[in-house]
Amino acid sequence: MKSTKKFQGLKVLSSALALSLIASSLTPIMETEAQAKTAKTKVQSQVKLRIMETTDVHTNLLDFDYYKNSVAPQLGLAKTATLVNKARKEVKNSVLVDNGDLIQGTPLGTYKATIDPLKKNEVHPMIKAMNIMKYDMASLGNHEFNFGLNFLKEVYNDAAFGFVNANVYKDDHDNNPNNDKNQFTPYKIVNKKVKDESGKTQTIKVGYIGFVPPQISEWDKANLNNKVIVKGIVETAKKYVPIMKKKGADVVIAMPHSGFNKDVTNTEDTIYALSKVKGIDAITFSHTHKVFPAKDIASLDSIFKDEQGNAAKGVDNKKGTINGVPAVQAGFGGGALGIIDLTLKKIKGKWAITKSKSQAQTRSVLEEKADEKIKKAILKDHEATLKYINTPIGKTTDDIYSYFALVQDDPSIQVVTSAQKWFVEKYVALNKPELKDLPILSVGAPFKAGRNGKDEYTDIKKGDLTIRSAGDLYLYDNTLKALKVKGSNVKEWLEMVAGAFNTIDTSKTTEQSLLNPTFPVYNFDVIDGVQYQIDVTKPAKYSTTGQLENPTSSRIVNLTYDGKPIDPNQEFIVVTNNYRASGGGHFPGISESELVVDSADENRQILMDYISEVKEITPTADNNWSIAPIAQKVNVTFTTSPQAVDYIKEGSLFTYTGKTDVRGFGIFQLNLNR
Repeated sequence: MKSTKKFQGLKVLSSALALSLIASSLTPIMETEAQAKTAKTKVQSQVKLRIMETTDVHTNLLDFDYYKNSVAPQLGLAKTATLVNKARKEVKNSVLVDNGDLIQGTPLGTYKATIDPLKKNEVHPMIKAMNIMKYDMASLGNHEFNFGLNFLKEVYNDAAFGFVNANVYKDDHDNNPNNDKNQFTPYKIVNKKVKDESGKTQTIKVGYIGFVPPQISEWDKANLNNKVIVKGIVETAKKYVPIMKKKGADVVIAMPHSGFNKDVTNTEDTIYALSKVKGIDAITFSHTHKVFPAKDIASLDSIFKDEQGNAAKGVDNKKGTINGVPAVQAGFGGGALGIIDLTLKKIKGKWAITKSKSQAQTRSVLEEKADEKIKKAILKDHEATLKYINTPIGKTTDDIYSYFALVQDDPSIQVVTSAQKWFVEKYVALNKPELKDLPILSVGAPFKAGRNGKDEYTDIKKGDLTIRSAGDLYLYDNTLKALKVKGSNVKEWLEMVAGAFNTIDTSKTTEQSLLNPTFPVYNFDVIDGVQYQIDVTKPAKYSTTGQLENPTSSRIVNLTYDGKPIDPNQEFIVVTNNYRASGGGHFPGISESELVVDSADENRQILMDYISEVKEITPTADNNWSIAPIAQKVNVTFTTSPQAVDYIKEGSLFTYTGKTDVRGFGIFQLNLNR
């Protein structure tokens, strides 16, 4: 019995020991599972959000160039739409925005605004396309105001998406800025349902805020005066972004119709300064028709670079950030799709951006096919536009082209300045007899001189001229204005224009590029009626934004009127457009000049009327301006379309090098040693 009890005792002890061993062996497992469960509750949700941007479409809906009457693979929102569809399928979560300048820019835009204006309940072709593409938000560009506030309202009231603008206010005429009310919805915060990386549905509050250049109150004074006032972009952002954050916006997307400029005092191209406003999480920008980021530094536009050709301070082309803020600019005409990919994590109950990557898809657009739904939706508008612009208005005895308009006097500009002078001569005779003794000068610029790529030049063949031809020669929906200015003002006007050229070093024999890539071609004013030369061996007097940089420099030489040195005190009538007359381009002294002709007639319509009256034009330039010869042997080059080689005649100052730059522009030599 004792031995049995002893055995039973040992059995009990063994069982207890076994249980103890089992328990001890399970403890680490159980603790690990518990820790894992606790850790799992601490793992934060992660969401990837794609922001897609289009901008500066300028009514380029199809891959078609109305001015050349031919297919244009690099253009068209209908092609970008195909790219958008693919980009959406690549990710779980995305939003699509547009940054403005939608409704003006091609004959289609003009046709639907002035020739066959929108009727009540009629949907604008741009809005038709955007509704099909399912945009989330849009902001307004400066060209949205070209046709007046009522037209703008009629366009957007059919949009299936929201639009925002924060810096345009109703003009209440009480001179108290503290009680101003917004003309449009300044911002919107949208509850965006998203899928996190585990597949769970989350909600992110996405805030959108839009801005437009404050200069619209000058550029479109006829449409906006006494109706609205426009405040600064950066100051408005500082006002509203904190409010958006306070109201719970997890991600604030700033959508300024504004470009990049390193000068923080610039109020038109404000992105550099805007990127420093606290609370902005991403920027989709526009206005300058550039692409950011570029595929590499070599392809990055010069406005984003420093003097050494590297990315400017604060600009990261690889990541696509400006001062650390993800940013993208999608070019022009539907030729690119801008993408910002954000990674967000929920930290202590709040979403935070932990990673970003921006890209501008350009090459892909060339390879895409146009979206069939969009093509079908706007077909009638397209065909009506074609019928209108192909209406004959006259003939030309020779080809008209703008390939060399930035380096020599050009017939494509001369035709326009002649038409403007013709109009003002008749206007003064009928309405302003007190001005009949003042000489009339006329200003024109090469609007199509490669601003949007190597294919954007005027090239009208000898023969019939149509309404399309007039649109090719005068791109914008400007109205004609004339100022009374003194000879001294004419001189400074031209000094500003001379900033289009780099300074040529006469001690160098290596290649030197003549054209300043930061100078907008639409600011290259030729003043017909006076004669002058431009000495590019001297530094520019003014910066591209009108700042006085070299007060003692004078690039304009041999300035004469009627064969004699111009009298600084002599008064002239200078014919221009509403953009320039109201201060557009920051030209010195112009906005203070007396407006003597305030016409509502469009410059382009005046050109059409002129051609219709004279019936046949002979497109020759009078060579009233030139680049001054250089005694030293220098190797000066400039860029233009490679097609320009077809127009180089025997004895020309131009020689094609056979080379192209990274953008596809041809590199030509200019002989200044004559």
